[in-house]
Amino acid sequence: MGGFFGVASKTDCTLELFYGVDYHSHLGTRRGGMATYGENGFNRAIHNIENSPFRTKFERDVDEMEGNLGIGCISDFEPQPLLIQSHLGSFAITTVGKINNLDRLLKLVYEDGHTHFQEMSGGKVNATELIASLICKKSSIVEGIRYVQEIIDGSMTLLLMTKDGLYAARDRFGRTPLVVGHKTDAFCVSFESFAYINLGYTDYKELGPAEIVFITPEGVETVGAPQEEMKICSFLWVYYGYPTSAYEGVNVEEMRYKCGSMLAKRDGGSVHPDVVAGVPDSGIAHAIGYANESGIPYARPFIKYTPTWPRSFMPQNQSQRNLIARMKLIPVQALIENKKLLLIDDSIVRGTQLRETTEFLYHSGAKEVHVRPACPPLLYGCKYLNFSRSKTEMELITRSVIKDREGDDCPQEVLDEYADPCSCKYAEMVEAIRRQQNFTTLRYHRLDDLTASIGIEPCKLCTYCFDGKE
Repeated sequence: MGGFFGVASKTDCTLELFYGVDYHSHLGTRRGGMATYGENGFNRAIHNIENSPFRTKFERDVDEMEGNLGIGCISDFEPQPLLIQSHLGSFAITTVGKINNLDRLLKLVYEDGHTHFQEMSGGKVNATELIASLICKKSSIVEGIRYVQEIIDGSMTLLLMTKDGLYAARDRFGRTPLVVGHKTDAFCVSFESFAYINLGYTDYKELGPAEIVFITPEGVETVGAPQEEMKICSFLWVYYGYPTSAYEGVNVEEMRYKCGSMLAKRDGGSVHPDVVAGVPDSGIAHAIGYANESGIPYARPFIKYTPTWPRSFMPQNQSQRNLIARMKLIPVQALIENKKLLLIDDSIVRGTQLRETTEFLYHSGAKEVHVRPACPPLLYGCKYLNFSRSKTEMELITRSVIKDREGDDCPQEVLDEYADPCSCKYAEMVEAIRRQQNFTTLRYHRLDDLTASIGIEPCKLCTYCFDGKE
């Protein structure tokens, strides 16, 4: 995943840029970067943030960089922002998205005379550099951005900084958010809407799907009109979004309360836990919603050790991920022993970490562990955002169970049955997962309840990972 922030101000913007980017640290853990433009031209800094937070790596850069224009990012993949010199002039660029047709696009630019790209570790081409190359195939930046939006298979939201101002462009189908804030003598643009509140900005506008704006300290001009069709990622509300953010006018924390409430309504009086608990951090609000609706007390049998584990994301290496999942959560024995627990997590992907958590609870004296994922079963790998580190869909616990039941080549119509919460195959899949994970009971959030929890038109939501529908 990833996130970014940009500022256009009549005064030096470096400190605001620093804090605005830092507020996106929940969206990635590998690279951070900032670029500014001022009297001395472009300046840029990129650091590895795998072993320490963004803030600690860029404190010195804040003192050395200057400019009234700036963009910055947190990225789980390629180093960025990049500085580009082209026939369109010099610019800095940063992106959030996923390119499924990268090889075809590389072939296209090679055939058109582009000779080389920087190669990153692992032999990959820097996707942001490819986007810059595609933009430069056209006669203007706006025309180039439109070209990128049309030719990308996947998603692409970007910020581009010239010496005159910032271009901000939301993905063609609005799969990720992009909002503009305003205060006296400055505008900012952000992936997360909360990132500018403490900097004194107020909401100015949320870009529509495919909308392109040009931002200067004096104003915001729409240079590419928005389109009507939207498919914003529903998983933003379930997991990725920070609680204080809002997308399409729907606050993340409030949505999670509604989600938990609907889970409780589906349960009715079928289970009788002593306490409701959320797996930190993203499961907490869902659990509060469940507790408020059911009247069952909310408790915290796990406490996240925030002094050294402030961020949610995990290393790329799976064994390290499993270790850290155990290390960062400290159990409260008094709230576990002889208790019937109902545990809410944002999702079940592979099931490894949640199974280990459940086993630990039993070993600590829990009498029952009821599990309620806050989203439907994940049946498909995301085609549009890099939100899963699964190398293949078959790493998903659902697909593993389906493979055991149906064989290697499961027809689409059968997969559709497994996605239907009213079908026998769905019930059998959930029961197989429950037995495998050793949960007392297991009930997933239904897709119709999820869309109702979000509250915008279902046709405007992307739910591909749950139902396979594009």
